[in-house]
Parts: sequence; C-alpha cells; structure tokens
Amino acid sequence: MEVILTKDVKGLGKKGETKVVADGYGTNFLIAKGFAVRKTQDSIKELKREQAKEDAYQAELKAKAEENKEKLSKITLEFKAKAAKDGRMIGEVSTKEVTKVLLEQYEISIDKRKFQDKIKVNAFGITNLKNELYKGVVANIKVHVNEEK
Repeated sequence: MEVILTKDVKGLGKKGETKVVADGYGTNFLIAKGFAVRKTQDSIKELKREQAKEDAYQAELKAKAEENKEKLSKITLEFKAKAAKDGRMIGEVSTKEVTKVLLEQYEISIDKRKFQDKIKVNAFGITNLKNELYKGVVANIKVHVNEEK
C-alpha cells in the first residue's frame, strides 16, 4: 500500500513523503491515527496545494526576517549598569533583556535562543550580537552599555 505522510513519523519518514507500507500498518495505524492518507490523484493534488501554501508562508517569514534585519542594523540598544571600584561592569546584560527591549521599544520579536556565538555582554562599550532570524538570515544587534552614575 502506498501512503502519503501527513505528519512526521519516527522511523518511517517526514511529512509529505510517499512510502510503501504493509496494508495492515497503513490502514490500522497510519491512516486511522491521521499520520497518513492513501496515495490517490486527489491526495497528490491536496499535497501539492498544501506545499504551495507552506512555501508561500515560509517566503513571507523570510521577507519579514529580512525587513527586521534591515531595521536592526540601524538600531543601537542602550543599557546602563553599575561599575565596580576598579571600573569593571557589575553583572551582565542578558539575551532575555535584549529581546525584551527590542519588543517593547521597537516592536521587533526575536528568539532569545537563536543568538549565535554565546557572547556575554559584561563590559562597558559596544558589543555586537548575532541572532538568526530565519534560516540564513542573521542580524547584527549592537548593544551599548554605559556606566550608571
């Protein structure tokens, strides 16, 4: 029996793939649980429609990421921190704080887990952070930390 997977199935394949499976496995498990549909002309057309819709959605996400990358290149985030007696910065500016400021002040939403290089902002001055907004779209975020008087 040939089936088209509608969801990822561990050990079998990814969504959208066509697989040949045993009749009982296909009918009683995959189709019954909604993991697959029987391969027919209608199901192939439906799959192509779904893929076209998903491709359009992904293109929209990539365009939004490119737009945000352009905005982020012009922004420098300002933070204040206390200084120790020897002039070093006390504490650090976390990625969570960076994402919070971007959302509140500039209405740009980024994922705090997608920061690359794991650089800590624990010194006064400008630090450049890289964040992957979308696959292949990496934005540079400038964080400037001043001494709190």
